[in-house]
Amino acid sequence: MSNSMLLVKATCLAMIMCMILGLPQTLAALTCLQVDAKLAPCIPYVTGSGGAVPQPCCDGITALNNQAATKNDRQAACKCIEKAAKALPGLNVDALFGLPSKCGVKLPYNLGPSIDCNKIE
Repeated sequence: MSNSMLLVKATCLAMIMCMILGLPQTLAALTCLQVDAKLAPCIPYVTGSGGAVPQPCCDGITALNNQAATKNDRQAACKCIEKAAKALPGLNVDALFGLPSKCGVKLPYNLGPSIDCNKIE
């Protein structure tokens, strides 16, 4: 796999994770590049090429969830994840939906391609 394709997948996954984590819209301290980097280890799992959720993926989800302290932060991160999810080829929506619970992260909403980031509190 080329480095550019891996970067595209990482970006997509990061956006997906923002949806998952309900992170910021206007990331003051957290950027989409940071979100992408934290969620890149989740790509094999949510594209169906990995059996178990890698620990670095869960660590990234936990870190993003902890860093999204405000409503604006959660909505901004969500938008990053949403953008990444739409661009990620081979996304397994069911795997994405179950990712937070498999990592022991409790979210006040469900993950998926149809989440409205603006409704995240």
